[in-house]
Amino acid sequence: MEEPTTVEETSPVEEAAPRKEPSLPPIKPDPKLLKELEAETGIKAAACYQCRKCTNGCPLTFLMDILPNRMMRSVQLGLRDEVLRSHTIWVCASCETCTTRCPNDIDVARVMDTLRRMALRAGIEPAEPDMVKFHRSFLDTVRIHGRVFEAEMIGRYKMRTGQFTKDMALGMEMFKKGKIKILPHRIKDKKAVREMFKRSREGSQP
Repeated sequence: MEEPTTVEETSPVEEAAPRKEPSLPPIKPDPKLLKELEAETGIKAAACYQCRKCTNGCPLTFLMDILPNRMMRSVQLGLRDEVLRSHTIWVCASCETCTTRCPNDIDVARVMDTLRRMALRAGIEPAEPDMVKFHRSFLDTVRIHGRVFEAEMIGRYKMRTGQFTKDMALGMEMFKKGKIKILPHRIKDKKAVREMFKRSREGSQP
């Protein structure tokens, strides 16, 4: 008579150690953010009730880390660090589609512009540094010539970024089609434009 086959005892499967969830940085709401923004702009950002019309009309949401309606809500909640360090405020092209669609007449584009200035004043490194270089190149030509001079603006931007060959083929096509002029346009009163820049610099000083 055959002896029954014995089943070797196996050690119990060791339970996996509990997975540690990554610790998130603490959120520190700043109730002063909304008041500061409204005082600087005269805009009642608190009136936003999240209808999402600004986000639904924005052509650049695919590049944003915080959608426009969520940006407005973040301002209301006082999420200063999240707002001023976001990519969204620098990606915004100030096309004002959001502003025209807002049922409460909130100038969302101006809110974005103000948040950019607040970030610079706070010494926060822009999340999109090339955007700042483009803005400065654009404004430099307006200050000198009274209006944008595309050829000089491109040159200043290339010098600031070091991207000398990027978009060269596109630039040549625009030049051949007359979109980029060799000489700047003339305006009647460049002095008045320079005076505007001077007043703006004086007004931005603490």
